[in-house]
Amino acid sequence: MTTSTAAAPRRGLLRRSADSGPRARLRDLLPYLAEHRGPIAAVVVLSIVGAALSLAQPLLVEQVVTRVQRAQPLGGVVGLVAAIVAVGAVISGVQHYLLQRTGTSVVLSARTRLIRHLLRLPVADFDRRRTGDLVARVGTDTTLLYAVLTQGLVDAVGGAFTFVGALVGMALLDPVLLGLTLLIVVFAIVVVGGLSRRIRVASRAQQDAVGALTADVERSISAVRTIRASGATDRETESVLAGARRAWTAGLGVARASAPVVPVASLTLNLAFLVVIGVGGFRVASGAIGIGSLVAFLLFLFLMVMPLGSAFGAASSVASALGALGRITEVLDLPAETATDAADQRLEPTRVQAPAVEFEGVSFSYRGADGERVDVLHDVSFTVPRGTRTALVGPSGAGKSTMLALLERFYDVDGGAVRVGGVDVKRLPRDVLRSQFGYVEQDAPALAGTIRDNLRLAAPLATDDDVLRALDAVNLRATVLKHPEGLDAEVGEEGVLLSGGERQRLAIARALLADAPILLLDESTSNLDGRNEQLLRDSLAAASEGRTTIVIAHRLSTVVDADQIVVVDGGRAVAAGRHEELLTTSPLYRELAATQLLV
Repeated sequence: MTTSTAAAPRRGLLRRSADSGPRARLRDLLPYLAEHRGPIAAVVVLSIVGAALSLAQPLLVEQVVTRVQRAQPLGGVVGLVAAIVAVGAVISGVQHYLLQRTGTSVVLSARTRLIRHLLRLPVADFDRRRTGDLVARVGTDTTLLYAVLTQGLVDAVGGAFTFVGALVGMALLDPVLLGLTLLIVVFAIVVVGGLSRRIRVASRAQQDAVGALTADVERSISAVRTIRASGATDRETESVLAGARRAWTAGLGVARASAPVVPVASLTLNLAFLVVIGVGGFRVASGAIGIGSLVAFLLFLFLMVMPLGSAFGAASSVASALGALGRITEVLDLPAETATDAADQRLEPTRVQAPAVEFEGVSFSYRGADGERVDVLHDVSFTVPRGTRTALVGPSGAGKSTMLALLERFYDVDGGAVRVGGVDVKRLPRDVLRSQFGYVEQDAPALAGTIRDNLRLAAPLATDDDVLRALDAVNLRATVLKHPEGLDAEVGEEGVLLSGGERQRLAIARALLADAPILLLDESTSNLDGRNEQLLRDSLAAASEGRTTIVIAHRLSTVVDADQIVVVDGGRAVAAGRHEELLTTSPLYRELAATQLLV
């Protein structure tokens, strides 16, 4: 089976290191948060209300202690404290639900944006990147954004309000104790700030390692038959496990970077309480403050340290989320395939006399893994008249499949022009251009799903009768209807439940169902037996009536009756003509025909 030269740069050859991608900042989250500003605003309001209720509690407790100390009646103070605690608990529950809901919605928004962009990237980007790593960015990386909301960012507003309110209350009660407390707190904030930067770098490395592992697993599963048939199960297992160990090592890096956060927070809390109790007790004994004020100060200290401790814990989660956001941003920053590059919006009726397809001086190259350009096509020129059948033949790797890829604008030419209906393909919207083709790829891929889903991929409005007629054309109707589920039968992952020939005929039926004026067939009969090949050739001949067909073939017997045969070698169109003519004018074609016993 031939392999398009343009597809030579394999996935995984171009990898970024952990620190080579864009670094996300909190402001990069704003587009995601802005979509959910209503629920976020409600959470912020609830956070502030809850903080205000919490700040009222120390003052009320001070009143209770003072009244008890003076043997005064408590009145309704105890009931008020109980009511505040109960209302605060309800608000906390509602706030928790809204946070979880909004966090999940932010993940959905990120996935929606990433998927929409991912599926519109140029084909060349998929050639250079590993599928599993891209899948990991949609799954694992977007999930980490959940931590931004649920573990600190929005809740930090209420925490900040509580923190500032507690500071004010403590300053009013005893400025001396407040000063000692702030010395400890500022030291902790500086330490955690430095740690968060290390956590972000380590998290990015971990996500890259997990992405590479996902890609390794995806590769091994998709090629499991080849691996087992080659006796390579143990070697492949060790290769994937090596990736798992790299992910484990990267995870340890995150653990090492984030481990100091918990003891720093704990040390801050304990040290602050010990200082306040020790120094505060001395000040109570000296008469500088009352016992009620010391109790209130301790409660304010608790209210101040609690959001601070949560912020320290959230720092590692948010840093990890920002590392993941950097990987998401890396993909979103890639330019998507544009709809059109110029003014023409359709194939004009006045151009109907133009050839169906023209290649004029076309040159094309791709960028290899080392960044160097690799030439694929050199000054290729040929014309395909309307309603005719043209075959592209030549050795493997000559560039035949690349020509079809250029017609579909999976890649753009470096020089020359490719025209469809007399219009440069660069001047047509891609959807208009691609609607002109029924394209059967070399490996005839099938999508996981039903037979009906696969056939209606390019013709979503097709009826079951239309689908069955297309199956008739490729001699597949009887096979499909023998299955108990008929058109609803599953084809399996990548069509694994179909034979190679069935998958190929299914791909051709899909192209016929699209009813496009130009058929592009890349080795469309390579997996068929002699009987089905002849039946399919007859069906294609009938289906090609009024259509233009361009077919890539290794078996010359399938194209000897073509209106035109273009011989391709080393990225050049070296000869063109009919079978009998080329036998005398093209040494390469005569050699190919001789090896296949056609002369």
